Amino acid sequence: MTGTRVAPRLQGNDGVSLQPLVFRDAAEGETQMTSAKHNNPAPYIAGGLPAARGLYDPLREKDACGIGFVANIHNRKSHKIIEDGLEILKNLEHRGAVGADSKAGDGAGILIQMPDAFMRKEAAKLGIMLPEEGHYAVGHLFLPRNPEFAAQCVATVEDLVRAEGQELLGWRDVPVDPSDLGETVKPTEPMQRQVFIGRGRNVADQNAFERKLFVIRKQAFNRMHAANPEITKDFYIPSMSSRTIVYKGMLLAAQVGDYYRDLKDPDMGTALALVHQRFSTN
Repeated sequence: MTGTRVAPRLQGNDGVSLQPLVFRDAAEGETQMTSAKHNNPAPYIAGGLPAARGLYDPLREKDACGIGFVANIHNRKSHKIIEDGLEILKNLEHRGAVGADSKAGDGAGILIQMPDAFMRKEAAKLGIMLPEEGHYAVGHLFLPRNPEFAAQCVATVEDLVRAEGQELLGWRDVPVDPSDLGETVKPTEPMQRQVFIGRGRNVADQNAFERKLFVIRKQAFNRMHAANPEITKDFYIPSMSSRTIVYKGMLLAAQVGDYYRDLKDPDMGTALALVHQRFSTN
């Protein structure tokens, strides 16, 4: 039923009357809420939220996952940005859920720019010569612990890279420290590897390269799921890009920086960091 009703006028803690709240029922039955204009706006409404102002409406406030962002406005990469991002993540611990196992989190992670100096150093250790920045990508893969299943996932990614006209440069094992993982988490910990992909000659620019990488990533999961859905229970590609990389997992906020040893390397630099603390019940 379509209609409009006005809620009773509220009164703040300071005794100032607050604006009435207008509730409009959408035709489909979905309820949308907006605040009416007020003549004498109070600084806060009941519950401690700021009063409606401009594009902000306290009625649209919802408890949700915790996110944070830090950046260098001059686009200068440094390891300090990663450290600051991880510090923000630790301060978002209250925005995540914890299981009965106090070391089992709902998930947390960090997205950073491609750490070119770090990746170039690590690739060289493996005899892999990376092309110039922007002409290669790194895919971060969660793989099944079952060696046969993992090999199938790796082979599928390699086939798709070639099928899409890109260059397979090599693989790298991601070093992790699982010592602080909860006992309920350890049995499901994936094997993690990173794949280096060179930009093919059939790609005009970096944006086109990103689209190719997206296609490879999506096809890899879909092909494995069609072949054997059991495999995809433990197969996931958090990121595959020439611009950014993601380190994440079913971790507590404070565990991310310790679990991924890469994040401690001073050569790993970025000009931005986006962090996320998951709260799955929102």
